[in-house]
Amino acid sequence: MEKRRMDRLGVETSLLGFGCMRFPVTAEGKIDEPLAEQMIHKAIAAGVNYFDTAYPYHSQESEPFVGRVLKQYDRKSFYLATKLPCWKVEKAEDVDAIFQEQMEKLQTDYIDFYLLHALNKERFDVMVKLGVIKRLESLKAQGRIHHLGFSFHDRYEVFEEILCYRDWDFCQIQLNYMDAEEQAGLKGYRLTEERQVPLIVMEPIKGGSLATYADDIADKFHALDAEASIASFALRWVGSLPNVKVVLSGMSNMEQVEDNLKTFAEFKCLTEQEYEVIEEVVELINSRVKSGCTGCRYCMPCPAGVDIPGNFRIWNTYHMYQKYSMVKNGWEKGLGSEKQAKNCVKCGKCEAACPQKLHIREDLAKVQEDLDKKEFML
Repeated sequence: MEKRRMDRLGVETSLLGFGCMRFPVTAEGKIDEPLAEQMIHKAIAAGVNYFDTAYPYHSQESEPFVGRVLKQYDRKSFYLATKLPCWKVEKAEDVDAIFQEQMEKLQTDYIDFYLLHALNKERFDVMVKLGVIKRLESLKAQGRIHHLGFSFHDRYEVFEEILCYRDWDFCQIQLNYMDAEEQAGLKGYRLTEERQVPLIVMEPIKGGSLATYADDIADKFHALDAEASIASFALRWVGSLPNVKVVLSGMSNMEQVEDNLKTFAEFKCLTEQEYEVIEEVVELINSRVKSGCTGCRYCMPCPAGVDIPGNFRIWNTYHMYQKYSMVKNGWEKGLGSEKQAKNCVKCGKCEAACPQKLHIREDLAKVQEDLDKKEFML
């Protein structure tokens, strides 16, 4: 198992980290505990020593389950990461009660890697104002937290502000070859190198969307290595960055565990040819964008209740990845019948306000037609 050393922290982690947000589930939606436990045991036997959970995962059942399974192992043989649910904190004193609850669920007396969960500009400002970070620093001084960091979802400028706020032990961002310019992105990665902050990466396969493709793209990867899974290229793209110390994968079945273990057992950084093919894939996927909508929302609110930017975002994603499964929840539940394109009354108010001068009415009709047809059912 490939290991990466965090020199500043004096720890060595497996490059593959077990993300505990996507365990297999039963028909009732509960964690399939026998199978999930087998998956954890197999990962540990292969050398995985980093486990990442959080307060809300699996309807708050991930922490207790992970605690029960890992209790079978020497506490010093693995690193445990969990996160403060910042949205539950109304005053600094809440931190102690939440942290103690997590310790009890996880059956441990310390957390190796503790993160402020899903920071954005608004949430970070609240945490600073309430004195939450100082409270966490106190827990670290007591030895109950070994390493303090944060996970992040916002613009690069916000990431820079947060990363430079204090001397963080580590941080966690979403990064993959399709999101290289999104959120913190590669620019954020380079900042972590500059400030020597060890980086944990989540969503390396973009929620599974970089694991399966239509034949035109799949064939490009198979030509490179017919024995390698498509997902392995996404994992290796992230793992080839030297300041990435852990690549989290939320594994949902034993096949995914086995494939990931194969990728990281004798890890190989991407070759120049592989980088070139991935760049071709990115260009091809981006070329499928249907709408130039930037999400500025000048067109909103729509008199008919249509979420215009939301429709275009889903339309673009659907065509980029040619998978209805990627947009099913957003289309059917996120937008729902009330906000879908079909409700457009063609009043033209949106087009008068659009700085991009898009043909919104015409495009909304195409959105509805495409999503109703569901041509790409991957």
